Amino acid sequence: MRIVEISEDLQPADVNRILIRAEQSIESVMDDVSSLIEEVRTHGEKAILRQIETFDGVKSPVLRVSPHHLEQALSEIDGLLREAMSEAIERLRKTSSDSMPKSVTTKFGDSSSVIQRFMPVDSVAVYAPGGKAVYPSSVIMNVVPAQVAGVRRIGLFSPAQANGLPAREVLAAAALLGVDEVYSIGGVGAVASAAHGLPSLGLQPFRMFTGPGNVYLAAAKRALRGTLGIDSEAGPTEIMVLADSTAKASYVAADLLSQAEHDENAACVLVTDSLEFAERVNDELEKRLDSTQNSARARISLDGPQSLILVVSSKDSMVVAANEYAAEHLSLQTSDNQALASRITNAGALFLGSFSPVSLGDYMAGSNHVLPTGGQGKHSSGLSVFSFLRAQQVIDYSKLDLMDLEEKLVSFSNSEGLPAHGEAIAARRDD
Repeated sequence: MRIVEISEDLQPADVNRILIRAEQSIESVMDDVSSLIEEVRTHGEKAILRQIETFDGVKSPVLRVSPHHLEQALSEIDGLLREAMSEAIERLRKTSSDSMPKSVTTKFGDSSSVIQRFMPVDSVAVYAPGGKAVYPSSVIMNVVPAQVAGVRRIGLFSPAQANGLPAREVLAAAALLGVDEVYSIGGVGAVASAAHGLPSLGLQPFRMFTGPGNVYLAAAKRALRGTLGIDSEAGPTEIMVLADSTAKASYVAADLLSQAEHDENAACVLVTDSLEFAERVNDELEKRLDSTQNSARARISLDGPQSLILVVSSKDSMVVAANEYAAEHLSLQTSDNQALASRITNAGALFLGSFSPVSLGDYMAGSNHVLPTGGQGKHSSGLSVFSFLRAQQVIDYSKLDLMDLEEKLVSFSNSEGLPAHGEAIAARRDD
């Protein structure tokens, strides 16, 4: 990885100049995506079959997966993987349940109240990618918080593999979670089907669509936002590590490599206050790249303009880099991680210390791995039960308490040139 040294105090503008985001132009594919969506809306199943053959190379997909296929997949996976998935589900269900908000009632006057309650969306379509890798973990991360939030109908979409079905591991995860509405449909077709339905398959439209995917999936989510609620437009994965000379270079290198193997556009950034440590991490990366399975893909990521080692002069500059970059995954491996974490305001998720690697969060930490990318961590959150809940206010006032406010309400309405608002109050006094 290239090394950039900054001797003066780092400023937010420096971060934006030096840390270049991986290019993902949703606009460049929007015309093609819009045509594919319209094809599905107009021609339904016929369009889906054509798109699957064109983009996935599968001629006879099993568009709606049967319970038999789900049960068979669960019976065929490795026993240790089944145990790992079950524990991942249990851990995520626990953290999701613990974070469920409770209704709050605020009392006013004699016998009036405003209740804030949380209602789940009616239905959600979740997505598990199936291109360069298969992601049963994404099934778990999307489904569990939706179930805990109380979503009544959950459907799973995932691309058809050579056998016409989604990956066996993806189906096994669905079976473990009790999700039995599963479709072998990927990419733009998945989002369009979820939005408009496919009557020939008994597929009714969904209210919401969540889950990561490539630029075409992100563009489809943008195009159909409004028809469908979405979680986010996910971009290439990102990791930023803040490390000082007390960190172990082999751990940091392993963490950077764990994200680099996702995709050639993955962003891998190390921010450190030690040039000597930066060079040691580079040495460790070279050793590991020689033996890791996805070496070619990872090397392109690590050599890309979106990846680098930034050597700064102080911990303060490390904090500036982290808060301005707002990484999807932020790993802190320093002499005082708690103190540093207290100063971090922008990140998808924080991983503290040498024994909280990002890959733990990808699978079994109990946290969710669907996180904001591309700097969205400055204003958005990762997937959680809150993603599937809507806060609703329930207003319940007595006549006495309403009349106590009459003069002030009328004053408000008159000041805004909306006298009928005040008249709606007065009508109740005269009743």
